[in-house]
Amino acid sequence: MTSYTSSHTLGQQTLTLTGLRFDANLGILETEKAAPQPIQVDAELSLGHQPLLPADDDIMHVLDYRKVRKIIIDECTAEHVNLLETLIGKLANRLMQLPGVKGVRVKIAKLEIFVDCEVAIRIETGQWHKD
Repeated sequence: MTSYTSSHTLGQQTLTLTGLRFDANLGILETEKAAPQPIQVDAELSLGHQPLLPADDDIMHVLDYRKVRKIIIDECTAEHVNLLETLIGKLANRLMQLPGVKGVRVKIAKLEIFVDCEVAIRIETGQWHKD
């Protein structure tokens, strides 16, 4: 049986969800108010110094990425929001409330607002390890 407590070495840990796509009620245009539109969310959560191996191999002792994914979707689909800036601020604030989260980087892209480009906003808050 492997002992997960034998390592005392720490490392900077970041949980990343990339390319999460779903529809959200977002925007000021009449077409945006009439129907949801596709967005893409990328999120990085800084968990600071963490053991290279968890104390044990139990999901209860780490940040469950399934929970993070659900929070992102729930926060972005809870209600119509006019501005992308408002939505990303609400999401970053909610993710910062998760236990053990030191910093959050979030990018939300509106995928179909223009035919020739993607529009996105990225925000960073909290503490991030600087190499």
